[in-house]
Amino acid sequence: MVKFKILLLLFLLLKIPSFFSQESMLSIDGTYLGKNLLVSNPPQADGFGFCVNKVTVNGEVLPATIQKANFEIDFSLFNIKSGEQLFIVLEHNEGCIPKFVNPEVLLPKSTFICQKISATKNGLISWTTTNENEIIDFAIEQFKWNKWVKVGEVRGNGGQGLNNYTFQIITHSGKNRVRVSQIDNTGVKRFSPETSFNSLSAVVKKSPAKVRDYIYFKANQKAVKSKFELYDAFGNLLKVGFSDLVDCRNLVNGIYFINFDNTTEKFIKAGK
Repeated sequence: MVKFKILLLLFLLLKIPSFFSQESMLSIDGTYLGKNLLVSNPPQADGFGFCVNKVTVNGEVLPATIQKANFEIDFSLFNIKSGEQLFIVLEHNEGCIPKFVNPEVLLPKSTFICQKISATKNGLISWTTTNENEIIDFAIEQFKWNKWVKVGEVRGNGGQGLNNYTFQIITHSGKNRVRVSQIDNTGVKRFSPETSFNSLSAVVKKSPAKVRDYIYFKANQKAVKSKFELYDAFGNLLKVGFSDLVDCRNLVNGIYFINFDNTTEKFIKAGK
């Protein structure tokens, strides 16, 4: 009898930590797009049962069996409609970590169709889209310095019907080429056709050729602001901005390259 009590006491002592074990949480949010979320559910650290104890979707408990190595969060059990926002929480024991197997199913996919895009000489970009299944930001891109440069962002409206957008860019001299794009959960950029226009902006010139303190931008002999990027001889970006001058006092002596207006020029930084 004494031996039995000792064994029972040892059993309870071993189990008490699990009764009072702390729980952790793993969460994810996104949009319901018609697909269910899969969860990889490892065993608890002590080998008794599985890691996840409870699953909630927008605050409601998942009414399904989760005590298995892999389970599915079936959103149809919650009468959730496509396009609704989701917040999923996994409550699990410490010492083990569950995993969302396919989190990309909650991320939006770009489907927009650009019906038309145009621009004025002053740089007002207008575009019309249809078939926006999801709400995704549009990036406005301008081609300069031999590359497409993001110059702004507009929130997409979503929906299947016509959506009209406008955005004012800062023009550079000469021919301006612009387009809009979206990047979704695939990481692939989808972009509209490009449009172009000849701006009213005057050609910007920089001075001096050999720099000690500052680079100055002028157009028609007057100071003018320009977007710029400054790189060292190894292609490392050092400065970026929009101004009528660039402070070069903290640059070490050497060769540099600067993108401004619609051109790229080399210059030498020399000490006093």
